[in-house]
Amino acid sequence: MSVDHAELGRRLRSRRAALGRTVASVATDAALSVPYVANLENGRGNPTLSALDRLAEALGTRLVLTFADPGTEPATGSGTGEAAPAPPPSLVEFAETRRFRRAAGSLAALLGEEDGAVRARLVGALAAVAVPLDRDLHEGDWQRLLDAIVLILGHPSS
Repeated sequence: MSVDHAELGRRLRSRRAALGRTVASVATDAALSVPYVANLENGRGNPTLSALDRLAEALGTRLVLTFADPGTEPATGSGTGEAAPAPPPSLVEFAETRRFRRAAGSLAALLGEEDGAVRARLVGALAAVAVPLDRDLHEGDWQRLLDAIVLILGHPSS
């Protein structure tokens, strides 16, 4: 099995940071040690599927395992064959603001879902929306995009 440990580590750290979580809180929720999770985030170690599944759950996502024929691109779970974009640093910073957390919390209550899962989905959606814009976005930009998403999800048209 070919695993890019550095890429796995980047994805774990990006997801955790986007949620505003600490390594310790994620490790506790996943019933793993802090050094183990820190090593994975740094591209070291050889995680078990069980550990990855628990980490995915702790991060409000799910682990997807795919078998592929040799020479084909691995599936990414997006359905398009493209990897989900990593949130840019400005979005990670925005996701830690009180305003973002308040909007995500309100939306979570409205949808009857867990706060962390909604925050993670919002960060993923915002990162995906930013890709075709092809420019650096700032807090005001992220706020307007978040407002649009909240408006659409919170007040669906008939």
